[in-house]
Amino acid sequence: MVDDRATGSAHVEAPVARHVLHVHPNHEVWTWAVAVAIAADLRRELVLQPRARLLLSGGTTPGPVYHALSQAPLDWDRVDVGLVDERWLLPDDPDSNAHLVRTELLQDRAATAHFEPMTQAGRHIEGAVATANAHARRQATVAVLGMGEDGHTASLFPGMADLERVMHSPRDYAAVDAHGCAGAREWPRRISLTPHGMARIPHRLLLLQGERKRAVFEQALESGDPHRWPILAALEGNPAMPLQVHWHA
Repeated sequence: MVDDRATGSAHVEAPVARHVLHVHPNHEVWTWAVAVAIAADLRRELVLQPRARLLLSGGTTPGPVYHALSQAPLDWDRVDVGLVDERWLLPDDPDSNAHLVRTELLQDRAATAHFEPMTQAGRHIEGAVATANAHARRQATVAVLGMGEDGHTASLFPGMADLERVMHSPRDYAAVDAHGCAGAREWPRRISLTPHGMARIPHRLLLLQGERKRAVFEQALESGDPHRWPILAALEGNPAMPLQVHWHA
């Protein structure tokens, strides 16, 4: 284990280079360490390219990170912000991932970033997926991922009726039907980043909190079955750029 003196955190390299586990002592350090890591990846990209793309997840875990990130001194007017996945809701619906991004990230210094919501009034889901795939033609720099206690990530749920199709899709985004999946709750109709889309993104961060989530992640690693544990799809990509897992108890 190597101490990170800048944040008071530590990181542990996995036995194989598919992920690196960063262990943080508390929620505050975790929040700022993740925000700093995302900002650093974006800043490096903006040195090399005229624009950078950032893909964000919803849920309750990442909100404080997005709020901290909104204060980062970046050229936010050169950053395009998209979504890892979205419930089939209007973007101003309080339960949409777009709403979380608008209220937590697109404030303060980040208010000038360009946002790409997936849904809009009057659009069919097929058209929304087509637009998401059009945006994805320009590779994202960073993706922030989460994981449910069922092992899902993005909107890839174990037991989902069309999981096989989505897991092997050659496109970056796909419409999904998660009826019957408890983790999808009352929003089974969704748009999700696919494993193919995840693998194209060089900087992938997985945000985890609590002993239960860490145990689920470790169980998934031990199993090695991405259909039972779709979170394993996040491990795919450039072996030189492993998944960065940030956890605190």
